[in-house]
Amino acid sequence: MAKANLFQEIQIPNQKRLPNSPPFPSVLAPDSTLMPSLSDFISAIESQKPRLESLLHETGAILFRGFPLSTASQFNQVVEAFGFPDYPYVGGGASRTKVVGRVFTANESPPDQKIPFHHEMAHVPEFPTKLMFFCEVEPRSGGETPIVLSHMVYERMKEKYPEFVDKLEEEGLLSNRILAEEDDPSSAIGRGWKSIFSTNDKHVAHERAAKLGMKLEWIDDGSLARTTVGPMPAIKYDKSRDRKVWFNGMVPSYTAFGDERNDPTKTIAFGNGDPLPGDVVYGCLRIMEEESVAIPWQKGDILLIDNSAVLHARKLFTPPRRVLAALCK
Repeated sequence: MAKANLFQEIQIPNQKRLPNSPPFPSVLAPDSTLMPSLSDFISAIESQKPRLESLLHETGAILFRGFPLSTASQFNQVVEAFGFPDYPYVGGGASRTKVVGRVFTANESPPDQKIPFHHEMAHVPEFPTKLMFFCEVEPRSGGETPIVLSHMVYERMKEKYPEFVDKLEEEGLLSNRILAEEDDPSSAIGRGWKSIFSTNDKHVAHERAAKLGMKLEWIDDGSLARTTVGPMPAIKYDKSRDRKVWFNGMVPSYTAFGDERNDPTKTIAFGNGDPLPGDVVYGCLRIMEEESVAIPWQKGDILLIDNSAVLHARKLFTPPRRVLAALCK
């Protein structure tokens, strides 16, 4: 089977079309006359990796649709075919369960909780550069994974809130969270410190936190932990594309990531400790939503995201829904 025919660029509803730019995201599907096998798909990935990486760099995200995938094990084979190094999920707050190989569940927070736009692991110095999502069970309704180009968010924020963005670039952001000992499945960022740092040993947790640029301290009777990160840059320069990008967790931290231990409006601040203006944070959320693309999941879909260029989110949904993920260095 001609491998080139397996990756035909197609257009579907909901793609965003910007002037002088390719559709966002790119959508690749097999030629309609072909019925490729999983091994055909994997072989095509391996042989056309340079083309796929170039397309990802150009557009920021690729949706693979219409390929013969149905299980987590098959998705793991696809992840391995790309050859991207694995990124261990240490230091992240989202509840996830390992499924097979390099594959985890996506955020397991309840379906009635939105997950706002964010870059994966934006709070640590070395974040995953690529994310892969796989739809094993498509939602009955909702449950899309909206995506938005980070440089578009920066440009619109700079235009609408120039003084705020100037201060953000100068001061950066400071974040802190109170962590329970065990996981809290009711929270979108409910992992306990034992899960976050993959240890029951407080000394090991301290060491792993330090490697991630986090300050870790024990409070109350020692069962709760406070993590502090920053000041850290909120705007980054994408050298390969020669543009600035909005790379921070301000919106999710302030608008959604609260629980019985944390007031979300107090978990994130300017790097000098000044509080963030709520109207601007919610203005940023509106900009993200206006610029975003939300393509309904279909069983077997794979979404490959450049985490340095694209933010992602999750909409409310009616179960069942099972979307799996893999993080890559």
